[in-house]
Amino acid sequence: MPDELPRKLPPKSAVDHEIELVPGTKPPARAPYRMSQPELVELREQLKEMLQSGIIKPAKLPYGAPVLYQKKADGSLRMCCDYRALNRITVKNKYPIPLVADCFDRLSQAKYFTKIDLRSGY
Repeated sequence: MPDELPRKLPPKSAVDHEIELVPGTKPPARAPYRMSQPELVELREQLKEMLQSGIIKPAKLPYGAPVLYQKKADGSLRMCCDYRALNRITVKNKYPIPLVADCFDRLSQAKYFTKIDLRSGY
């Protein structure tokens, strides 16, 4: 994994992601969590960086997920989006990601395999 993440996203693919909600429900609208002054400064810096790199874009929707910070082992702050309210009203995927144990079983006879260690999951 490089020390510096790419500053640009790859070109848009032909597949769009869609979150299917339980019929009759609306996306949750939550108030933001309270943050300390250092957390607010960090939030502004991270949002500015993500906007400039194209990872996120401005939205004017009346709903969203609140953000909070968790301190990492090195003392820096990790941004966490609280999607619990959205997860409660999301239609569960009929074909979920395979269990890690099942993947290891299939890899047991393999000569080579790779792994991905992602720094941020957006």
